[in-house]
Amino acid sequence: MNNEFSWNVRVYYEDTDTGGVVFYANYLKFFERARTEWLRAHGIGQQLLAESHRVMFVVKSTSVDYHAPAKLDDELKLTVVVQKLGRASVEFVQEAWREQGAEKTLLTSGRIRVGCVHTETFRPSPIPDNVLDRIRAA
Repeated sequence: MNNEFSWNVRVYYEDTDTGGVVFYANYLKFFERARTEWLRAHGIGQQLLAESHRVMFVVKSTSVDYHAPAKLDDELKLTVVVQKLGRASVEFVQEAWREQGAEKTLLTSGRIRVGCVHTETFRPSPIPDNVLDRIRAA
C-alpha cells in the first residue's frame, strides 16, 4: 500500500497571509482536497458513500511539519500515501512540494488519520468491504 498519488494545486491570494506566504492551516485544506481526489481516482465518491452506506470519513488526528514556505502563484504537488489501513480508519502520509524545473522543495509533510463513522450517530463504523478492497488495491 505504498503507491503514491499526486495532485496539483495553485496558490491563490486567498491562501496567503499578510506576509505573502501560504497560511499554515491552509495546508490542511490542500491535503483534504488531495485525499478527496485520491478517493475519487479510486472510484470512491464521498457523497455516494454517505448515501449508499450511511458512512463518511472524518479527520481524527493530524501531525504537520513545515519545512519551507509556499508563495502566491506557486504550483504545489500534493502527495498521498496510505500508511496504515484499519477496519475503521486510514492513516495517510501527505506532502506538499514545489517543483521548479529540476529543483524540488519539500514544503510541508504530515500524517493524517481519518476514521469511518456513521452519518447519523458519528460513532465509528467499519469501512465498507468494497471500499476497503479499493483502498487495498490502490
